[in-house]
Amino acid sequence: MTIRTIIVDDEKLAIQGLQLRLEPFEDVEIIETCSNGREAIRKIKTEKPDLVFLDIQMPGFDGFSVVKGVMEIDPPLFVFVTAFEEHAIRAFEANAVNYLMKPVDEDKLADTVARVRQRLAEKKSAEEADKLKNVLSEVAPDAVESLSDNEPTERFEKLINVKDRGQIFRVEVDSIEHIEAAGDYMCIYTGDNSLILRETMKDLERRLDPRTFQRVHRSTIVNLNQVRQVKPHTNGECFLVLDSGAEVKVSRSYRDVVARFVH
Repeated sequence: MTIRTIIVDDEKLAIQGLQLRLEPFEDVEIIETCSNGREAIRKIKTEKPDLVFLDIQMPGFDGFSVVKGVMEIDPPLFVFVTAFEEHAIRAFEANAVNYLMKPVDEDKLADTVARVRQRLAEKKSAEEADKLKNVLSEVAPDAVESLSDNEPTERFEKLINVKDRGQIFRVEVDSIEHIEAAGDYMCIYTGDNSLILRETMKDLERRLDPRTFQRVHRSTIVNLNQVRQVKPHTNGECFLVLDSGAEVKVSRSYRDVVARFVH
């Protein structure tokens, strides 16, 4: 599979240097180069690349403005390129595949291209699965439900980057016990730690495997693999006791959902 790529940088030498470093990667095809953010937005919308190497510091529209400017389309994968370490946190917040420090290190570039290949393969599998579901919904509606039950786990996050207290924490999803919503913030509990993530409950749910992470309250998601006991409560509610000893209330409206998974 060819990775159609755009390089964006306001320094011509930086573009040329990255082009040279990308030459050994036969599946990376550079289809355009751009010298500013406005031009980049136009090219991304018209060319629809798979990947964009994006300089962060540019006059006018910086790299983060470019990302915001293409959010109404299906955006490409972004790799941020920067001369400043402090931009790393914002790069991860923008869900970049990776960020590279200038001058670009060849080993780190190789690692980044490998990550891009993996992300594109996962994206393609997800798209193919969606197409299959659409066809099945027309010709064999009963098959769609069983297909959903066997949804590939590769589509869901294995690690979540959480910026908290000025640091980036890479949290293994399997280590998460439960998640509680507080407005547009999520409190993520891992048994021995708690972190704050700025994201909505709805968006976070899309990233987690529903066979493992279930909503048990309008503001609570639980990792069902971490449940060790169910304690009945009044009014049809119950509590789940987790491996850490924490107790999470299950509201009546979600009790039937949990009952299908907890035995």
